[in-house]
Amino acid sequence: MIDFQDPVFIIVFSAILAVVAFMYASVGHGGASGYLAMMALAGIPLLVMKPTALILNIFVAGISFIFFRQAKHFRWKLFYPFAITSIPAAFAGGMITINATLYKQILGVFLLIAILRILGVFGKTNPDRNEPVNTTLALLIGLGIGFFSGMIGIGGGIILSPVILLLRWGNMKEAAAVSALFIWVNSVSGALGFVLGGGEIPMEASYLIPAAVVGGTFGAIYGSKKFSNVTLKYILSIVLFIAFIKLMTV
Repeated sequence: MIDFQDPVFIIVFSAILAVVAFMYASVGHGGASGYLAMMALAGIPLLVMKPTALILNIFVAGISFIFFRQAKHFRWKLFYPFAITSIPAAFAGGMITINATLYKQILGVFLLIAILRILGVFGKTNPDRNEPVNTTLALLIGLGIGFFSGMIGIGGGIILSPVILLLRWGNMKEAAAVSALFIWVNSVSGALGFVLGGGEIPMEASYLIPAAVVGGTFGAIYGSKKFSNVTLKYILSIVLFIAFIKLMTV
């Protein structure tokens, strides 16, 4: 079991967390899947893990969205169909606590397929050519991602980004911008659902916020302004692979 009264542990854990936040924020993600993996390995109780991941998500995804929007990568028409259904679904999912082992394993398989597709194993995609958004399909996707994200304690961007890319509805930076706001609204909704469902936000979350903010800020700056779409493609693949390992082993 971890000890948040141990300054050495806090420093080491925070340093690693800042790196994770950097990588995730650079592709428009909040980092919940990475934080959950870290906390599970550190022996943090499940009741602490879920709300802590959501709180860190809110900070990191919010910062990431601000920078990607300032760089003019955000597309409202790509965002709102997912958000309409995901926000209430995440709220409902946040009120439910279940054993999601089987779901995590199934999601892990889909993430692996997404990784291979993004890397061109199944044929190369054209990142600069956008297909029209199918609103009905986007609504259904938002509903599913929001509900399961609320239950597990993630924002859903780890699923949404590859979906946008695989359906060719946006390029890497557009997917990052949309995913960042998507994660933010779902994390807020999921956290509210968790609290109203009888849960409490743990004090442990406050110890980790500074590291998440620092890492997330630098990640958002580099992702939105300095990294190319090709660089972000490989970073996203690494992030998805980390999430895959976490889902299949934790």
